[in-house]
Amino acid sequence: MTRLRKAPSAETLLAWYDRHRRLLPWRALPGTTPDPYHVWLSEIMLQQTTVAAVGPYFESFLRRWPAVADLAAAELDDVLHAWQGLGYYARARNMHRCARHVAGAPGGRFPDCEAELLKLPGIGPYTAAAIAAIAFGRRAVVVDGNVERVMARTFAVEDTLPGAKRRLHELAGGLTPDFRPGDYAQAVMDLGATVCMPRRPNCVVCPWRDDCRGRDIADSLPRRTPKPERPLRRGIAFWITRPDGAVLLRRRPESGLLGGMIEAPSTEWREGPMPSFAAARKAAPLPARDWRQLPGRVDHGFTHFRLELAVLSGSVGRNAGAGGLWCHPDRLGEQALPTVMKKLARHALKYG
Repeated sequence: MTRLRKAPSAETLLAWYDRHRRLLPWRALPGTTPDPYHVWLSEIMLQQTTVAAVGPYFESFLRRWPAVADLAAAELDDVLHAWQGLGYYARARNMHRCARHVAGAPGGRFPDCEAELLKLPGIGPYTAAAIAAIAFGRRAVVVDGNVERVMARTFAVEDTLPGAKRRLHELAGGLTPDFRPGDYAQAVMDLGATVCMPRRPNCVVCPWRDDCRGRDIADSLPRRTPKPERPLRRGIAFWITRPDGAVLLRRRPESGLLGGMIEAPSTEWREGPMPSFAAARKAAPLPARDWRQLPGRVDHGFTHFRLELAVLSGSVGRNAGAGGLWCHPDRLGEQALPTVMKKLARHALKYG
């Protein structure tokens, strides 16, 4: 007769976690109280980014802004510059807004419950639950991609994501204990990151292996609805220089993609054929001379679309004015340039 598997035990997982927990820069050591600022900062950075990538950024931010009040007092440009490489710059803008909100609140402290945390800029349901559980010991259901994978396999949920998210959240809630909720949340995430991995899960060492209903099909779970192909957008960027070598840059609008970042001016990025260079010159921010098309293209991938930029190079006189800023190429590193603009600068400097 087939033995019915019981529900996995939080106690079993916590015992495993006490022996195998990952040492992470933002994680409080056993017996110490987590710092809500550290928890919040790490959770914002970890959105859409790997643990390995976040570590150096987290430590750099703490050296520069060791408390939430320090981050609140910082200039947004400095925060965006320090964020370069983490992508999704809206997170950095919201993080800065959130720091100012918290620092300006009575006591200058983070709220300790999900409902109040959700009112802060840039904090959604997952982040609010993670901060409440890890920083304040509140029982909260913390579900990220690792947890979804663990739940899908443990309970053999074969429905596809994203449709299965609600079911996986319910299952995670059924296992979340009232005791050590922060450790438990981190334990499930560690289990997904180090044992119940996306490929080749190491079921032999899993503390929940005896109660896992999806062991035989673990490699196929969770199942996902295929993503549609990302559309291709095209545009023409303008690399305009003065006699002293400075290049014209501008700031993007605060809202929207790459909000508040610094860029080289360009035509609109849109689907369809590449704009004609004759039409592009009419849209240039300055009536430059000696326009020429640089060879090649600059390719970049965003989450929802791919981008292909051609580059028009031109020059202006020393006294040319424009609604932007002039920067010498050897000081571009001081600007809050997103990755796509760093690629464009390297391309223009190589072929210009």
